[in-house]
Amino acid sequence: MVLSGPVGTPFLLLPEIPVPTPPPRPLPAPDAASLVARVPGGASALAVALLSSAVFGLSGSFAKSLLETGWTSTTAVAVRMGGAALVLLVPALIALRGNWHQVRENWRTILAFGFIGVAGCQFFFFNAVERLSVGVALLLEFLAPVLMVLWIWLATRRRPGIRTIGGTVAAVAGLVLVLDVTGNVRVDPLGVLWGLAAAVCLAIYFFITARQNESLPPLVLATGGMIVGAATMLALGASGVLPTGFSTSDVVLAGWSTAWWVPLAGLVLFSTVLAYVTGIVAARRLGSRVASFVSLTEVLFAVLWAWLLLAELPRPVQLVGGALIVLGVVLVRSDKAAGLPAAETGTA
Repeated sequence: MVLSGPVGTPFLLLPEIPVPTPPPRPLPAPDAASLVARVPGGASALAVALLSSAVFGLSGSFAKSLLETGWTSTTAVAVRMGGAALVLLVPALIALRGNWHQVRENWRTILAFGFIGVAGCQFFFFNAVERLSVGVALLLEFLAPVLMVLWIWLATRRRPGIRTIGGTVAAVAGLVLVLDVTGNVRVDPLGVLWGLAAAVCLAIYFFITARQNESLPPLVLATGGMIVGAATMLALGASGVLPTGFSTSDVVLAGWSTAWWVPLAGLVLFSTVLAYVTGIVAARRLGSRVASFVSLTEVLFAVLWAWLLLAELPRPVQLVGGALIVLGVVLVRSDKAAGLPAAETGTA
């Protein structure tokens, strides 16, 4: 029999012949490596994600070198975010394509992201870095997924899965080792509180980005948040609520004395602009979930940079604790039943 197709093209209608099919075999659960392998250009996308983590990890070392010469956290955050916003403003406007209604529809998200995810998170992290080693401060901030699990557990009254519980226990045990509560080295308790405050802000940041309207380009959200964050720090500093100050004295990086603008330029161009752009590219090419796992390497890069640039290395027991925290976060993030959102960019 001959029938006509939807555009008038004739095709033959043949009798259907049943073809036996073998029973389906269960597919193995995909891991991060297999997911990357399935992405077109997965190797290059993974390289971009690692680059994002590496330059994000520089922020603590750059910031600490400035803070040690008289800069305040308020000024450092304001200059970092203000400078990055200026660099990203034109690309963000191009991404927006004149659709200003997207900004109007998401103004609450942009404000919350700027207040908490940018100003709050960076201010608390820089204050923690001023009193703790860079690696310890970042490990405290990386407890954010564990805090999110506890919040979801309290809010929903639903007990997390075994993997999530195991990850939480590992992270808490790692925290005890990182703080070295039984050792002879005294960890600044105020620095710990600053680090935990950064973790709370980071957890809120994850929730904010997860609820973001997909009509708003990520680059526009990042740039808008930086503008809000910089304006917030400037307003709090100008009003006297937060201390301000900067210095033009030389800083010491990797044992060499260099001009103050070198770490400042690195903080703006590398640890913010390049880090956010590569993070967004990696999240789009790998998917936010795989990218969020790769972003865990940020803490490893941060420890490495602090060792190379500041001659700062956590004690062996703290390194073991850091490994437990990273393991715990991996377990929590790998448990889809935990309901945790994945961030598109790094943190510090």
